[in-house]
Amino acid sequence: MTDRRTLLGLAAALALLPLPALAQEVVLKLHQFLPAEANVPAQILDVWADNVERDSDGRIKVDRYPSMQLGGTPPQLMDQAIDGVADVVWTVVGYTPGRFPRTEVFELPFMVSDAEAASAAFWQMFESDMQEEFADVHLLGTWVHGQGLIHADREVRVPDDLRGVKVRGPSRTVNRMLETLGAVPVGMPVPAVPEALSRGVIDAATLPWEVTGSLKVPELVEHHTEFEGPMLYTLTFVLAMNKARYEGLPDDLKAVIDANSGLEFSVFAGRTQAAADAPARQAAVDAGNTVVTLSGPEAQVWRNAAQPVHEAWVAEMEAAGINGQALIDRARGLMDGYGG
Repeated sequence: MTDRRTLLGLAAALALLPLPALAQEVVLKLHQFLPAEANVPAQILDVWADNVERDSDGRIKVDRYPSMQLGGTPPQLMDQAIDGVADVVWTVVGYTPGRFPRTEVFELPFMVSDAEAASAAFWQMFESDMQEEFADVHLLGTWVHGQGLIHADREVRVPDDLRGVKVRGPSRTVNRMLETLGAVPVGMPVPAVPEALSRGVIDAATLPWEVTGSLKVPELVEHHTEFEGPMLYTLTFVLAMNKARYEGLPDDLKAVIDANSGLEFSVFAGRTQAAADAPARQAAVDAGNTVVTLSGPEAQVWRNAAQPVHEAWVAEMEAAGINGQALIDRARGLMDGYGG
């Protein structure tokens, strides 16, 4: 018969043996500003999170917090990643004006023609030109949305139609463009747009098509102005991770994060977000709204009117010791040479 002393000895010996690792070793909090059902969370962020969980054999779990559920405001997301309030954040770079100046090259008016090519160029330029700006976080992806356009309570065909109109702008570069075109820019994060439109705080908003459905914009305004060819503007996005959190992962889990980050993921994100434009545009058409599509000489009038924004940005970058024209040239070269 085994006595109590023997059992205690066996228990002590077993306690010294290494236990099998728990299936779930790491929980990452992913924080962002849109509802969970919006296109970017559902079609991009969830895909990233699901792939990380799968590729880690369940050792990483990504808890998703939409609509700023961890608190704060969208402009605070980058600092939340830096401070560890969240482990991973998705945010609009321009929500923190002037903090990441080199990224603004992709937000200049009529700079981008293809979101996928621009997203690839953004990642390549992050690696070559923007490491210092993002030194406080570990970047997982960089991309831009499809064409940004004007959604208004009136028809907009020429820049003069914007004169005196209060237009929501998402970043300082876009706000500068709106002001140059004669509008009154009103900066605000995208979640604030529906209430601002419904209360008359703004008369119009600059947004890509894809987000208009979740914000119910076609129910709040009846006119939309888009451009063929180069886009009126785009915004830059990043998926960023707390640096210490990433560096503290075991090497095999770092490899999982790395395999789901970088150029390929950035291209996927830009392509996917832009692909969501067409269904949202069709929904506005089906609702009976008016869509004005400007091309040729009509679009050229806008490009000419917005050109001072480029010149002012280059001068501002030069004053800060940054060669803005070189960034424009490099971005254009990468986008033009993109092969998909």
